[in-house]
Amino acid sequence: MITETSSYYNDLEKMSVQELLTNINKEDKTVPLAVEKAIPQLEALVHQIVRRMKEGGRLFYIGAGTSGRLGIVDASECPPTYGVSPDMVIGLIAGGDKAIRSAVEHAEDDPEQAWKDLQQHHIDKLDTLIGIAASGRTPYVIGGLQKARAEGILTGCVVCNPDSPVARAAEFPVEVVVGPEFVTGSTRMKSGTAQKLVLNMLSTSVMIRLGRVKGNKMVDMQLTNNKLKQRAVRMVVSELGVSQEEAAELLQQFGTVRAAIEHGRGQGSSGE
Repeated sequence: MITETSSYYNDLEKMSVQELLTNINKEDKTVPLAVEKAIPQLEALVHQIVRRMKEGGRLFYIGAGTSGRLGIVDASECPPTYGVSPDMVIGLIAGGDKAIRSAVEHAEDDPEQAWKDLQQHHIDKLDTLIGIAASGRTPYVIGGLQKARAEGILTGCVVCNPDSPVARAAEFPVEVVVGPEFVTGSTRMKSGTAQKLVLNMLSTSVMIRLGRVKGNKMVDMQLTNNKLKQRAVRMVVSELGVSQEEAAELLQQFGTVRAAIEHGRGQGSSGE
């Protein structure tokens, strides 16, 4: 496994802080190039996901450790960013919610548990399951993908080794081979960065294709804090040409940027 091969660097403990940071950064710069090579694989997967989600399907992520946490982060950011239901994108981690903060011993070694976790959410054939595993060998992920695929559910994955068991278990594998880690085997580093980038690309592209972005704005975002409310006011002002006070009143009345803009245009605002 490439993710387990020895680092290009040795005697790390003898490096100065500047050398450590510079060399880590040097390795990190290679990650976007590896992601770029996987864009055709990712494109094929996104097309499949969008098709199902337009029919009411959901998106599931499964993973263990860092990979599982990254899936949960991506899933949890979709509702506030795009105004979708919390059960539209769901992240599951081996060991359950406890494993988000601390390791759960041997949780990733059970090939049956992922399907049990997925059944709690009544996963079905309209849904998509994405397995996330840097090594591509995690039993929790392999078992979940195999069972889902046998049940006719669309499967994809994000892995950082070529031709891995996880990739073979998925219909639409995305393989981002970033090479050895700065600290040998520490896949929370380059591999984790690659997975984060791919998940950002995947969910963002899906949400845009589902109509959750207008122009380049998050018009369905949830207005849950002052920063987001101020951003929303700027969006409405930009789209309608109204004052900040008028924009704030529209948002207060209609609740979302999209609804405020649609109402404003319907009333023949100066931004029409």
